[in-house]
Amino acid sequence: MAGLVLQVRNRAPQEAQGKIEADAVRVGFTVTKKVGNSVIRNRVRRRLRAVADEVLSVIVASGLDLVIIGRAGTIKCPYRTLVKDLKTALKKLKANRRA
Repeated sequence: MAGLVLQVRNRAPQEAQGKIEADAVRVGFTVTKKVGNSVIRNRVRRRLRAVADEVLSVIVASGLDLVIIGRAGTIKCPYRTLVKDLKTALKKLKANRRA
């Protein structure tokens, strides 16, 4: 998956402040300076946010912390390929609801 890297962490119940936060999925995005200048990095972050909005609301399990890391290939990768990459990564890490 040249478009993105996904890291997943199960959140412990004692970390949550309340019931709503315990069920929430927290998502972070990171893009290093190796990817490009600030304009390119921000564009990569925006693309990753759009992909996450589309995918995570539908298939991700609750109570997870996710970090999506943008790579140099993210900017040139077609949007549908990024969606497919994120879904594949979620399945491999057993972070989807069906796992």
